[in-house]
Amino acid sequence: MTKWPFRGDPRSRRLLARALAPTVRVSITRTDAPMPSRLIFTFAVLTLAACQPQTFTATAPADLAETPPGAAPGTCWGKQVTPAVIETVTEQVEETPAVTDAAGHVLLPARYATETRQAIVSERRVTWIETPCPDIMTPTFIASVQRALAARGIYRGPVTGALDPRTRAAIRRHQAAHGLDSDILALETARALGLVAVPRPR
Repeated sequence: MTKWPFRGDPRSRRLLARALAPTVRVSITRTDAPMPSRLIFTFAVLTLAACQPQTFTATAPADLAETPPGAAPGTCWGKQVTPAVIETVTEQVEETPAVTDAAGHVLLPARYATETRQAIVSERRVTWIETPCPDIMTPTFIASVQRALAARGIYRGPVTGALDPRTRAAIRRHQAAHGLDSDILALETARALGLVAVPRPR
């Protein structure tokens, strides 16, 4: 056993001290120690970014103004699409004809099978309606439409200047009585109501 003080040469004393030194290192970190300001800021930013809901920006399609073939320049149109009416038809189809003898007596009756198919009752229909242009369809103009329909007993709502469902329903009732079953205000209807000037014949 080596006793202290050890009186060897300096190099031997250093080697002996290193051999006797403990080899386990314990690292203690205080949990209540303040975090560096930059670390706190980074953590806060990451936390907020994780909590923010993901939003997706939808890109609106370009405004494609549709017009029927041969429409005059500067005119505005509305398109009403009536979808096709399809019905399910069930019918009996003869698979094998009846077997009869020479006298016409039925020996074996005909055999039928039930078949179901889809039949188009009416085709898809597209109706083009010339309408007042957007620069005319202002709230003041819509209010005039409501008053004109109210004077004829068709519109019974308040005058709001908004083309709301009640106003559209009144437009449909008025136009249906004149052969146009649509809630799109036709230019001819606006002229008949006295809201748009009738062009002079050339």
